[in-house]
Amino acid sequence: MNETTWIGLGLAVLVVLLILAAAIKIVPEYERGVVLRLGRVQGAKGPGLVVIIPIIDRMIRVDLRVITTDVPPQDIITADNVTVRVDAVTYFKVVEPVRSVVSIFDYRTGTSRVAQTTLRSALGQRNLDELLMKRDEINQQLQQAIDEVTDPWGVKVTLVEVKDVNLEESMRRAMARQAEAERDRRARVIHALGEKEAAENLGEAAKILEVRPAAMQLRTLGSLVDAASRQGTTLVFPVPIELLRLSSAGDGQQR
Repeated sequence: MNETTWIGLGLAVLVVLLILAAAIKIVPEYERGVVLRLGRVQGAKGPGLVVIIPIIDRMIRVDLRVITTDVPPQDIITADNVTVRVDAVTYFKVVEPVRSVVSIFDYRTGTSRVAQTTLRSALGQRNLDELLMKRDEINQQLQQAIDEVTDPWGVKVTLVEVKDVNLEESMRRAMARQAEAERDRRARVIHALGEKEAAENLGEAAKILEVRPAAMQLRTLGSLVDAASRQGTTLVFPVPIELLRLSSAGDGQQR
């Protein structure tokens, strides 16, 4: 075999290798290959070894893993006319590879844009208190709303989380004053309820002592014992009026 034959044989082997390299594809477990033959969808292939026809077939790889996308901070006016700056994060994945290729040009960008617009529209219908206190309910509402839009694309939105709600400094100070006033109001109410309960108990005790004079005397003696136990205390012992009357009557009889 002459030199020209060897060169031709080498070129033939090279062409065969290039064809095999173009025809044989390896698809990982977390991907699917959408095969287009002359522009027509042939279906999703993989995982494993996939053989296509070079030049005629074209394979587009689609990742099936969960994708995390940050929603840029959005300036939102709530239902009670408060301006807040909110950012969020979305978790989504492709569940139907063919539709993710055929139905939309770029499902990642599309899902991110839908998340931004849905975030503004949904939170704009809430007031500030709901936005701060009903975070789980809002997250679920956002997830359902975004998922309805992305479902025709073969994309499933699994979770949406509102991360931060930033307020203006003046609004923060106003909320701090409101919280302080609320705490003061609760303290006053608790104190008033305690005073009311104490007054009711004293009233009940007075009724019992009025009906039972012996109980009043025992209470008086108990107070005297308590006072006598303290150092440096001058004790004044009250003398019942009945005893004074009895003493006066005895003196009169002696005279």
